[in-house]
Amino acid sequence: MAAKRLYFHLKMEETVERCRADCQWQRLLHVVGQISARAFSPEHKRAKGSPKADDYANLLIAEALLELCLQENLAKLKDSIPLMEKNEPKISDAKKYLTGILTRGKLEPKDMTEAMLILAKLHYIEGSYRDAISLYAKAGLEDILVEKKPLYMLRLLTEAFVIKGLALERSPNSVASRTRLSEREEEVMACFERACVISQIFLQELEKGFSNTHSRGIKGAHAPLSDFELPYFLEAALQSAYIAHLKRGNIVKGIRNLRDLLRTAETKTTQSFRMTAAKQLAELLLHSLSEDCYWSPLSDPLPEFMNKEENSYICSTLRRKLQLHAGDNIYSPQDNVEEALLLLLISESMANQDAVISRAPDQKDDRAVSLRDASAVYDLLSITLGRRGQYVMLSECLERAMKLAFGEFHLWYQLALSMAACGKVRLKAQTNKQTNKTSPFFSL
Repeated sequence: MAAKRLYFHLKMEETVERCRADCQWQRLLHVVGQISARAFSPEHKRAKGSPKADDYANLLIAEALLELCLQENLAKLKDSIPLMEKNEPKISDAKKYLTGILTRGKLEPKDMTEAMLILAKLHYIEGSYRDAISLYAKAGLEDILVEKKPLYMLRLLTEAFVIKGLALERSPNSVASRTRLSEREEEVMACFERACVISQIFLQELEKGFSNTHSRGIKGAHAPLSDFELPYFLEAALQSAYIAHLKRGNIVKGIRNLRDLLRTAETKTTQSFRMTAAKQLAELLLHSLSEDCYWSPLSDPLPEFMNKEENSYICSTLRRKLQLHAGDNIYSPQDNVEEALLLLLISESMANQDAVISRAPDQKDDRAVSLRDASAVYDLLSITLGRRGQYVMLSECLERAMKLAFGEFHLWYQLALSMAACGKVRLKAQTNKQTNKTSPFFSL
């Protein structure tokens, strides 16, 4: 009987960790319900109540309720609109559970730390930035080691660092000292850089765990990666560092950060993000970096640029945990146009692979997003290839875009222009007919 109870306990513990890592919040609530039902069944009923077990169950319920509330209010979250406790029952319940846990203090230290990290996140989405920062300090966030942490804890740490950085940015400054403001700026960047690296470690480990369980045919293991949707704060963690650098005018640092992101071995969950990152890096290389200032991805910038940039705040030992693309024969671009073209061709391949071409009404919004992303890539390809006079290659690229271009004048017009430029007169005439159909006011 004791062995059976131990097996059930270990199995449930593993399932709970998996649900928290994979962000399966409804399933987590179901598992917690199973554990509670078994604990209070006649054959397993405890002689005395266990406050520790109850508080741990409450911790899991609070996290699940908070995350489900965030999923329901994603638009507000993206627009930085605070979610108020009085309007959101899930937040109200989660807050009661978490404050009760911290008041009683019955849990193990690591579980108490998790409760503080989750409550700090709740404070942030309520708009209580100072409370969030204070709670992270109380939890000792800066001193928590990443090594040998379970997957769900890597996710919690990623979110904690990016939220702390955002909270520091958004909380009002009460000190006018230039030195203090500079220190705060450095603290924000340190949080963003750590969040960026830990998020990549988490996603690589998540995919590795999925591959291992899938190859061994283990049932009920991680949810398929195709079902894993990158949560808002994980995506924010991936892009927070380079966006912050670019906002502060640190172009070189922003380019280096984007390159580091793209050199990291990709995961299926970040394919859409990587397409966006590659497009943004191409824009920077074309619009903000001259050929005289260019440095290759495998070398360092010119010393005069390095002196103007801030130091890197990220611990190098943490970065070494990442799996990077490496080898003896890695292709290295020779100038900014060449690198931009490489990035855009990769982005084009990804855009076409994930393109939504269905005309079904329920696919309308997805198709609009797909078309918008692809159009942005083809616009940049037109600029890049046009600068090199590569109109044949441009027309071939735009021909591949035609599966997305039903009724889209912009792409048809670009294709007609590229064909005219490279001398494909007959094809240009056929394309011009379609251009006139989409917009009869324009003709070539």
